[in-house]
Amino acid sequence: MKKSVTVIMLLGLFLVASYGIAVAAEAGAPAAPAAGLDPIVKACIAIAAGIGLGIAALGGALGQGKAIASALDGIGRNPGAAGKIMTPMILGLAMIESLVIYSLVVSLLLFFKLG
Repeated sequence: MKKSVTVIMLLGLFLVASYGIAVAAEAGAPAAPAAGLDPIVKACIAIAAGIGLGIAALGGALGQGKAIASALDGIGRNPGAAGKIMTPMILGLAMIESLVIYSLVVSLLLFFKLG
């Protein structure tokens, strides 16, 4: 368990560091209009936006399914705790769904950058 948490934390740290490097490199470079992009690059951006949204939707659906299954299992074991389980479950589902919506926004930003 500790090993998997350590790996996840290191991956998160790597992602944060790589984002900082990418933003720093992007800040110095002049912004190029999308009209100057190669058609193959435009196609790759469109495909990446679609695949990214699909992966986010899949992850959100799996997370929501697991959350609902666990909540219903807890309610089945202790029906008196249904009120205490439902509110955090609904909040958790809203947070999971917000991550999918963020992915949709990023995909739309990439897609509209092409046009």
